[in-house]
Amino acid sequence: MGRKFDLPNSSAVKSILITGGAGFVGSALALQFKQAYPDCHIIAFDNLKRRGSELNLPRLREAGIEFVHGDIRTKEDFAVLPAVEAVIEASAEPSVLAGLTSAPDYLINTNLGGTVNCLNYARQHDAAFVFLSTSRIYPINQIDRIQLEEAETRFEVSAEQPFGGISPKGLAEEFPLEGYRSLYGATKLCSEYLIQEYHHFYNMRTVINRCGVLTGPWQMGKVDQGVIVLWVARHFWQQQLGYFGFGGTGKQVRDILHVDDLFDLVNYQLQNLAQVNGKTLNVGGGYDISVSLQELTAICQRVTGNVVPIVSQAENRQADIALYLTDNTRVTELTGWSPKRSVEQIVTDVYHWLRENETQLKPILG
Repeated sequence: MGRKFDLPNSSAVKSILITGGAGFVGSALALQFKQAYPDCHIIAFDNLKRRGSELNLPRLREAGIEFVHGDIRTKEDFAVLPAVEAVIEASAEPSVLAGLTSAPDYLINTNLGGTVNCLNYARQHDAAFVFLSTSRIYPINQIDRIQLEEAETRFEVSAEQPFGGISPKGLAEEFPLEGYRSLYGATKLCSEYLIQEYHHFYNMRTVINRCGVLTGPWQMGKVDQGVIVLWVARHFWQQQLGYFGFGGTGKQVRDILHVDDLFDLVNYQLQNLAQVNGKTLNVGGGYDISVSLQELTAICQRVTGNVVPIVSQAENRQADIALYLTDNTRVTELTGWSPKRSVEQIVTDVYHWLRENETQLKPILG
């Protein structure tokens, strides 16, 4: 696995509830925890709304993970759950476009109301609470103020900036929060504020991870969420792609994080709760594991052996940004964690997953 810190094969946490447990991130964490700690009772709680999540149910069952079909929007669904020692809140409506092209009710009720139900359940059982937030809590209007330079294949952050919280390493936790960020980002930021209140007034043990682009095998990628898997899949099945916005050159940049690297961190956090209690941390691939669409295309061509047609549209799309990079300085200094899996490895892992599961994945991703 190449973990930075190997922990003894006995968990301080004997039971974990993972919300969104049949989704991409939730199921990946559940399976990794069960592999690392076979005696840990893990419950995957999910409403199975996202297409493709049903494919994870046999994987969870075979690993000995309990699946409970429920919805975090419905507090009564928590009543059937036993007490656990830790909650990993990995459920969300993760689309940046959600609520912009349709009614916002499901988004708000899931990402905000659902978090309240999860917090109350955790408080009832005195469980630790690990919240997977998002880099999208940082405002679009502030990100648009970042001074960029245009290099041959990507945009870069300039050394001189008009405000704090941004450097060539990326966005730090001190980045300005005033402005608009998408309804998805707003609901996650509101949830962060509530978690901080529960931490302070109810003495709950909490940690907030502001995750950048998470990816890896078993992600059902779409244009607005899961773009790395989408890009590899389109190359695998030789289908058209597009560079949209920012001149249509594909120079927009994201740092990306393999879900296994996220597991390494969450595992460490649950083993060292006192160290991370009450903290809010940026968590992403960082500059070293970042990629532009143009660079991603070249890697996909190399890994898959396929070249696909790419259309170009110069006009920007709603809620899109030219660059996001995670400054991991705080989380690395606090825990010693840093991501290990490169962009090339991530693309290769996704490619092999597509090859091995082509029949069942093509109706969803093809």
